[in-house]
Amino acid sequence: MYKYVIKRLLWMILIMLGVTFVIFTITYFIPGDPAKAMLGQTATDAEVEALRASMGLNKSYMIQLLDYFGHVIRLDFGTSWAYNVSVSGELMKRLPVTILVGGLAMLIQVVIGIPLGVFAAVNQSKWQDNLSMAISMVLVSVPDFWIALMMIVLFSVKLGWLPPMGTSNWKCFIMPIIAAGIGGIASNARQTRSSMLEVFRADFVVTARAKGQKEKTVIWKHMFPNALMPIITMVVGGLGRIVGGTAVIETIFTIPGCGLYLLNGINSRDYPVIRGATIILALFSALAILLMDIIYAYVDPRIKAQYISGK
Repeated sequence: MYKYVIKRLLWMILIMLGVTFVIFTITYFIPGDPAKAMLGQTATDAEVEALRASMGLNKSYMIQLLDYFGHVIRLDFGTSWAYNVSVSGELMKRLPVTILVGGLAMLIQVVIGIPLGVFAAVNQSKWQDNLSMAISMVLVSVPDFWIALMMIVLFSVKLGWLPPMGTSNWKCFIMPIIAAGIGGIASNARQTRSSMLEVFRADFVVTARAKGQKEKTVIWKHMFPNALMPIITMVVGGLGRIVGGTAVIETIFTIPGCGLYLLNGINSRDYPVIRGATIILALFSALAILLMDIIYAYVDPRIKAQYISGK
């Protein structure tokens, strides 16, 4: 089993190296001069060149690339050009907020979405199924930013129950978490329903019912475990979207997270911020894929048997 994990870890390292190369190359070859953009049109050529030298932009592409790789290996993403603070330090301060919002939103998606999908599947073609899928269709079609804005209008402006922005207390996180989680509830429900229906009339399910087992036991002990693989892909894959997926929500509610930090970096052409935040996003995605592969190995006996036998 450890061979399987080591193999996936090596792939994750290669992915991270590839992402670092791609994001650095893209930002390097973007048209325009960041130094001139920061100083404005009134700056002299000497001032622009001096700033380019201090930022390391006067070096060749290969030298800058190798230098950046050396810093990334030490988890140093450089200094923000716009704010003159460490990007790594700023990301570490913002990361817990992003994980809190994204993680709780994903928890809501799982706790509500999966049971809703199971409920729809066991009541296939009945009014319960039609109602559940209609609700899911509406939720998956409505943009999360629209839901966020409507919640602000209703619960903050009209009713005055919840604060519209900031992170001063726990109430500030209620609307962002709900707004970020609603779309995932629908996606998880639809995927769970589809997976459950694929095994609904399988031979082992028919046998379990023929033995007189209770329907609840048949559903959760026989059907659900065999429908898990696509559900795991949907749920664990969502981990990689925690950092970047809440960027719009963080912007609307003025939450100081990594997503908002990335958007501010893009708006100000702050390349160290863009590179650092993108690499963190890629790291979350790679860790999610690694976790998904490990769960697959434990859930699917074929993968476990392959590595136990040394193939």
